Amino acid sequence: MIPAERRLPEVPGLVEQMGYFVVHAPRQTGKTTAIRALAEGLTASGRYAALYFSCEVGEASGDDFGSAQRSILREVYRRAELALPPPLRPPPFTFEGDEGLLLTNLSAWARFCPQPLVLFFDEIDALRGQSLISVLRQLRAGFSDRPTAFPASVALCGLRDVRDYKAASGGDPNRLGTASPFNIKLESLRLGDFTREEVAELYAQHTADTGQVFTPEALARAFELTRGQPWLVNALAREIIERMAVPASEPIMVEHIETAKERLILERATHLDSLVARLNEPRVRSILEPVLAGTLGTEGDSYLDDLQYVRDLGLCAPNNPVRVANPIYHEVIARVLASGPESKVLAEPRSFVLPDGRLDFEKLLREFAAFWQEHGEVLAAGVPYHEAAPQLVLMAFLQRVINGGGFVDREYGVGRGRIDLLVRWPYSEGTQRHWQRHALELKVWRDNEADPLNKGLTQLDAYLERLGLGEGVLVIFDRRQQARRSESRIRFEQAQAPSGRPITVLRA
Repeated sequence: MIPAERRLPEVPGLVEQMGYFVVHAPRQTGKTTAIRALAEGLTASGRYAALYFSCEVGEASGDDFGSAQRSILREVYRRAELALPPPLRPPPFTFEGDEGLLLTNLSAWARFCPQPLVLFFDEIDALRGQSLISVLRQLRAGFSDRPTAFPASVALCGLRDVRDYKAASGGDPNRLGTASPFNIKLESLRLGDFTREEVAELYAQHTADTGQVFTPEALARAFELTRGQPWLVNALAREIIERMAVPASEPIMVEHIETAKERLILERATHLDSLVARLNEPRVRSILEPVLAGTLGTEGDSYLDDLQYVRDLGLCAPNNPVRVANPIYHEVIARVLASGPESKVLAEPRSFVLPDGRLDFEKLLREFAAFWQEHGEVLAAGVPYHEAAPQLVLMAFLQRVINGGGFVDREYGVGRGRIDLLVRWPYSEGTQRHWQRHALELKVWRDNEADPLNKGLTQLDAYLERLGLGEGVLVIFDRRQQARRSESRIRFEQAQAPSGRPITVLRA
């Protein structure tokens, strides 16, 4: 565990100021664990009666705000009996009527309680429509009576900042009006991902318990793949220790991390599936489609609102440039979007493995060209993210051929109109393991644009320089309306990068 007060260090100070504030974070980042621990710590200090409870019980009530309030109050009472000593628990609540139930009961509890009340409303954005508006307005109405006749400090905890609750109130941005029912908030705190040092600290706790060490390279790779996303950090280690059952006497190596990553992606556990379910939401698609295509998104307030929404979900990194939050999410998203075309790839992966165990990469390129010529246009038309469709079809082909034997690493050049792929294939010479590496850059030639060949050669040259490779492949998908029929425009060419590196160009 990383101590809650280190993850949200501002909370004690905000409570001291009798602040009303927001804590928001994507799912599976440890938010509930942190706020629950903070509530317990505040109560244990002897200065407050602090309680965590979930508003999810009110979700089924929809716009029936009376029913939602009664559900929440019952949950408050239940949690108080479990978490608070008898002198701090609320008096019996009243459930008569629909109007002002929360205000009435919280006021009565605050007057009755010998310590200032601090309440953490978890999953607040599970509430919808009039139920959400009613709760927010009652909290604002009681704000001026704190701490003697209303909770001294309130935290609303959920996926989103309060500025986005307008969507949860029914989808109309004007439903809450310009004066938000929670305009009394002092701060909005975002629970961040683990730092590199915190990942090492967490894994070191396992080492202290069992003696099993993570090599420095494994720690670095775990952070690189997860970018500190808490669920992924723990899921990787659990996969290795519990499910792969690497003995405690063996150190955890980079190879273990890579295998666990592949298993998580293929298994698509509940957390990953919940993210995947969002991909066809228009707000999510408006951000991720240009990211996957390597292009820029549209400008305007709606784009910025959608970007913040996708960041609040945890799908995109919280800072610029716009990018998917971590390589594991990236891989899951790409594989899911390419799963339709992949099911049509009939190529047998073993047919691309040479007798010495190496990958026949030239054959792979030729087979893809033939596959695209026969099926590419139809498959691309069926991909939901049209802007990135041809790239996703190529990724689908690679997934089918490479999966199980090697790895495909993806980089997306947002705003630079390109996707970089690195195929890594392991093979053995005697007792030594080696890696065969092939780099590809994918570009799309669209209407009213110049041939991207020269720009692609320059960009690929820089990518090859970074990887330390002497040659590469540039794939140019011609998507212009006036382009010739696919059969005639699929061809291989040889070119040179600015540094003199030989480049194979596939025009498709």
